[in-house]
Amino acid sequence: MATAAFHKQKEIKGLLLGRYEIGKLLGHGTFAKVYHARNVRTGESVAIKVIDKEKVLKIGLTAHIKREISVLRRVRHPNIVQLIEVMATKSRIFFVMEYVKGGELFNKVAKGRLKEEVARKYFQQLISAVAFCHARGVYHRDLKPENILLDDDGNLKVSDFGLSAISEQIKQDGLFHTLCGTPAYVAPEVLARKGYDAAKVDIWSCGVILFVLMAGYLPFHDQNLMAMYKKIQKGEFRCPRWFSPELIRLLNRMLDTNPETRITISEIMETKWFKKGFKHVKFYIEDDKFCSVDNYESDGIEFLSDHSLSESESEPENKRIPRLARPASLNAFDIISFSRGFDLSGLFDEGSDGRIRFISGASVPEIILKLEEIANGVSFEVRKKDCRVSLEGCREGVKGPLAISVEIFELTPLLNVVEVKRKGGDRNEYDEFCEKELKPGLQSLAGGSDVANRS
Repeated sequence: MATAAFHKQKEIKGLLLGRYEIGKLLGHGTFAKVYHARNVRTGESVAIKVIDKEKVLKIGLTAHIKREISVLRRVRHPNIVQLIEVMATKSRIFFVMEYVKGGELFNKVAKGRLKEEVARKYFQQLISAVAFCHARGVYHRDLKPENILLDDDGNLKVSDFGLSAISEQIKQDGLFHTLCGTPAYVAPEVLARKGYDAAKVDIWSCGVILFVLMAGYLPFHDQNLMAMYKKIQKGEFRCPRWFSPELIRLLNRMLDTNPETRITISEIMETKWFKKGFKHVKFYIEDDKFCSVDNYESDGIEFLSDHSLSESESEPENKRIPRLARPASLNAFDIISFSRGFDLSGLFDEGSDGRIRFISGASVPEIILKLEEIANGVSFEVRKKDCRVSLEGCREGVKGPLAISVEIFELTPLLNVVEVKRKGGDRNEYDEFCEKELKPGLQSLAGGSDVANRS
């Protein structure tokens, strides 16, 4: 047992040696520990979540971990703790996260209620982050002061998406059914166990948080858990005398026990109390922050490979020999799926995401060069990783900046297949970009095939 423990510890050191310098333990859970660490190349502080893969597999949480990665990739926002990269070995998974050292918002509230302008600033940032999540089909489902961190500048950062859900999980009735959340912050419809709209559940939790920030105590509280649940289901709470009429109106609409009439995110942002001093967040995705995230696809399959880091563990970073990138080869099913003469709707989910595929006789460097020319013409950021290229716009949008993924596959030694798909941003904006910029720019590379052919 001692020998096994030694090898596991050695494995962590081997993986992070020359890249991340591990510091003190920040916290731990059932199957994960979080450490402070430092990027030895940049000096940047990070938090590294170390997950025991054996425990994850034993408990059956593999899909849960994959979903958490998928969620964190979708929600790149200044008021959300960012995922920098994911690494894995045979026995462990490593989430490298943004390090937020200001502590939990809970610790600040535990000292007493906040001044109205401070509470309003935190609430504005919280709603901004939640609105962004909802626009991207992500629902937190466990919002509370303990899951909200503060950075050095006093800005709020939403964390812990372990109980979050995505729109793809919604059942046929259009509702979620998983019972989750923290008792004092959970919405009445979750307790009713009849299905719920996760967006409305997040709004309820935000209402409880706002009350706590302004009052210094919970709106629904009782030492008896069932008694507290009854208060939540009835919506029984009383605002302190120092709450303004505008704030009371807002809270009454957020803590409405009927989710159908509960205020929406957009309506919250239009209230007079919320708009006071509010500044819209402007942001873009920086290459050095997120360049590593493209090492795995959105389903998170690659990070569970037993050999995903075997080379990086055995060789120092400065002695690795760079290899010439070659496109992945396509198998028979891939080739058949490109043909419009076959009906494979039962096997492939196609035709709804605006994906573009075409065959080109151009080489990989030629295709990438052409993509860079198109991107430069519209001031898009370009990120390259072997035979994958990401094009990212900087223009602010409801669903975040437009992000497009281009991947090149080898069909034959002389022919490549180019696949273009939307990674993030608004679908209409993506369609317009493809019609006006991408397809005309790539036409010369299409080798007589139809660039406009969408699968």
